[in-house]
Amino acid sequence: MKMSDLQKAWAKNRLSALPPESFDERDEEEADRVPELPEHPDDDSSSASSVSSTGTVIPSPSQQLFARPQGVPRGRSLQQIPWTTYFERELFLHDPSSTTNPTIHAYLTSPVGKGPLFVMHHGAGSSGLSFAVVGDEIRKRLPSAGILSLDARGHGSTTTADDPAVGLSLETLTLDLLSVIMMTQKEMKWPELPPIILVGHSLGGAVVTELAMMGKLGNSILGYAVLDVVEGSAIDALQSMHTYLSTRPAGFSTLEAGIDWHIRSRTIRNSLSARTSVPALLTRSDKPSDPRPWKWRTDLGATQPFWENWFVGLSKKFLSARGGKLLLLAGTDRLDTELTIGQMQGKYALQVFPEAGHFIHEDLPEKTAISLVDFHKRNDRTALVLPPKVSDLLKQGKKV
Repeated sequence: MKMSDLQKAWAKNRLSALPPESFDERDEEEADRVPELPEHPDDDSSSASSVSSTGTVIPSPSQQLFARPQGVPRGRSLQQIPWTTYFERELFLHDPSSTTNPTIHAYLTSPVGKGPLFVMHHGAGSSGLSFAVVGDEIRKRLPSAGILSLDARGHGSTTTADDPAVGLSLETLTLDLLSVIMMTQKEMKWPELPPIILVGHSLGGAVVTELAMMGKLGNSILGYAVLDVVEGSAIDALQSMHTYLSTRPAGFSTLEAGIDWHIRSRTIRNSLSARTSVPALLTRSDKPSDPRPWKWRTDLGATQPFWENWFVGLSKKFLSARGGKLLLLAGTDRLDTELTIGQMQGKYALQVFPEAGHFIHEDLPEKTAISLVDFHKRNDRTALVLPPKVSDLLKQGKKV
């Protein structure tokens, strides 16, 4: 018998002595189970101030097939990011001509040379830091651009002599924005206003549209961009605002807990944005032994008398004001009839980001910045080269 035959016989002998092994389906299932995808807290969020916003899971060519957009690994930092990371200065602008005598707080990075100034207005309950990250992304792509982002009255670090919730009509907020632009020019000693792109999110979209309608800035305005607000869906969403306000926490134990809630509740889908903008939304209570001392800075419930005033007639004004027009939405379901017809007629540019929630510019700062920079390029008058006048050619002795 060959050596190999001896080995086979020995092995067969040994195996026959072992007890038969039972088959367990659970072992098979465990072996074949695909590991769960890691949770992406950045995108496990929802639009808090837009009832119709929902999370969207999309395929990504560079990640796993069903990975969610932009995420950071678990164990991310919740530490606050200071405003100085994104802006060169803050301004406290006092307007003595206003009946309410406000001191409006704003963040500024000045334009360089003949660069444009992107003037930002946030939505209700937010602050000027809502545009910090997207402003930084704009300047990466257009280094000459300036960013001016204010805290509306009743928000952020802006102060008024009376109850801030009293003066939140659309007209008042629009005059505040105009005043901020003019006072910034004076403060910075600009000989003339730079070319301006107005950008407004939600309530801010109504404010910048109203300012464009007023025509007070003349030819300085190149265009205006409205982020995720249209008249029809905004008014519909207001019906559920009280329900939303009753379900969110009244306060937080720490600032980090507030940041974490915004990420986990699907309010802001980008941790970098949340770490930057959320701290300005909260203020520490002096009440002793309060387990949740970090309270909301803005009482959104108190603004209810102005809700319809903000949005009624918005679609018509958006379509009729002078200047380039850009509408960024998180879903086409937000379009009302008037805007749908206007879009078919080519009256404005429309871009949809289905993977974003209501806070498009915070969820997707890079994509939003690309859209805004492209919008500026399309409306930049300095890029226009006009043909010479016939009279000038004749003076030069040239034949026409």
